[in-house]
Amino acid sequence: MNQRQSRILELLTENKKMEVTKLSSLLGVSQVTIRKDLDFLESHHMIIREHGYATLNDSDDMNTRLAYHYDIKHKIAKMAVEDIQNGETVMIESGSCCALVAMEIAKTKKDITLITNSAYIADYIRKIGTVKIILLGGEYQCEAQVNVGPITRKCVETFFVDKLFIGTDGFTKESGFTGNDYMRSETVRDMAKQANHVIVVTESIKFSQKGVVNLLDIHQVSYVMTDSGIPDEMVEYFNEQDIKVKKI
Repeated sequence: MNQRQSRILELLTENKKMEVTKLSSLLGVSQVTIRKDLDFLESHHMIIREHGYATLNDSDDMNTRLAYHYDIKHKIAKMAVEDIQNGETVMIESGSCCALVAMEIAKTKKDITLITNSAYIADYIRKIGTVKIILLGGEYQCEAQVNVGPITRKCVETFFVDKLFIGTDGFTKESGFTGNDYMRSETVRDMAKQANHVIVVTESIKFSQKGVVNLLDIHQVSYVMTDSGIPDEMVEYFNEQDIKVKKI
């Protein structure tokens, strides 16, 4: 995927629906070029084409989610693994930023044990480095490729770790961290009970959004790792709550 195609995804994320003519004008290329870009994105199930315009594919497929703001997420992931020591055991929940954190761990650290409920992450990093993967069992959500439910809860109770990495679908001061899936949010809460430090890794756009269910109480979070787009007042609020904010 080239930079222009990444920009198209960003514009669709912001506007939900855009005409080919408008994309052509904004990006300074011909409509023929835009249509070729849209053909590519549609072939990878990232967008839906309609006559004269395109919309985002709202699928929960991880490949689709990973494509949005990929460069930002990659930089966040690299920052997130800086304090991980060789030989450590860490826990990672499902999510696109989390998948990139797992990849950075696999590529740059040695003898890490990685505990996750994400079948996608397990497959994503299986051929990289020396990481040992423990995949938590449970009810399998096919689209998100993640295990959830009471079996996952029983599995995760076996482990105690220093660091748990999670993503979020939104945040407000009133609601705390929020998600868009009840079962996955419940699993995050189960995993958080087994970790000394919960680390939220997410793009700053999530701090202007709100999910539909509670994910995690703010006082259970130790760190927020994001990009420089996070509002200053939000950083101040986190600092007041003894949450450390790191920005790329």
